[in-house]
Amino acid sequence: MDAFYASVEQRDDPALRGKPVAVGGEPQARGVVCAASYEARAFGVRSAIPMSRAVRLCPHLVVVPPSFARYKAVSEQVFTIFRRVTPLVEGLSLDEAYLDVTENAWGEPLGMNVARRIKDTIREETRLTASAGVAPNKFLAKIASGWQKPDGLTVIAPERVERFLQKLPVDALWGVGPVTAAKLRGLGYTRLVDVRKASPELLKQQLGSLADWLIPLSHGHDDRPVQPDRVRKSVSNETTFRQDVRDLAELESEAAEMARHDAAYLERRRLLARTVTLKLRYDDFTTITRSDTRDPATRDAADLVARAVALLARTEAGVRPVRLIGVGVHGLLHDGEEAAPPPEPAPGQLPLLD
Repeated sequence: MDAFYASVEQRDDPALRGKPVAVGGEPQARGVVCAASYEARAFGVRSAIPMSRAVRLCPHLVVVPPSFARYKAVSEQVFTIFRRVTPLVEGLSLDEAYLDVTENAWGEPLGMNVARRIKDTIREETRLTASAGVAPNKFLAKIASGWQKPDGLTVIAPERVERFLQKLPVDALWGVGPVTAAKLRGLGYTRLVDVRKASPELLKQQLGSLADWLIPLSHGHDDRPVQPDRVRKSVSNETTFRQDVRDLAELESEAAEMARHDAAYLERRRLLARTVTLKLRYDDFTTITRSDTRDPATRDAADLVARAVALLARTEAGVRPVRLIGVGVHGLLHDGEEAAPPPEPAPGQLPLLD
């Protein structure tokens, strides 16, 4: 979907249409941009930046508090449309999914036509626009979906894959952030296809496990299937304080409350967790995580609380001011399910990029 949260707000409030809109928290309360309209993006406003910075970039920015219930309702509409076309729908978030349309309800042989009809249906039923990428695999379709936003449709036919790959910079890859991209460029890999020039052994030395991911992608290979109804493997929550917190007792209380919230989620879903994680962001925006993994998995609130609080002792909480805190549980299992050792990747298998 195109600028999903912001587009829903503009759809529902005509006064916002054509204006730069950012969905998120208030700048004076240390809010963060959740989504920005395309009018706001023209000023450099992007998701995940502080709202205070967004307002500096665009002084006439309209800040709208998020309404997640409405966004979820629209998301359900969109996913219902997807599943009318094919049962092979793998959701990545509220507003994004992979669809395998090799076989589809319309009996349409061309993926391009399926995508066009889905886009038209979304527009008719939600009054919103979506962008689609059509390609032989998930890696290429993901990149193609963002190629001509908003309201875009990019098709990479099998015979055009190599031509498309030749144009891709390394930082176009999903999961390659600025730091990794800078490292790759420093090693001489400015385009994805540049990694073909080095031997696999050299790439392993330079990039570690990242080489196993980049080598098949550089040839346009990605054999991951569309996996509908993926099992959720983690749950977490976090909060940004209105003012930096240095008081350790207050941070312990906040961590304990978050762990209890996570435990309640596990109880409702009859799930168990092996790992507790703690996330802290200090006043200088340095972000750290600490984790504690134990067997057997549990949903006991007291145990999860104790582990979350203990993880604080492995940080500089109470010494350095803390801007954000988060607590999550990972490695989720159903009652009676045993934790399996991580499987060895098959030759050419890629990690799931989430």
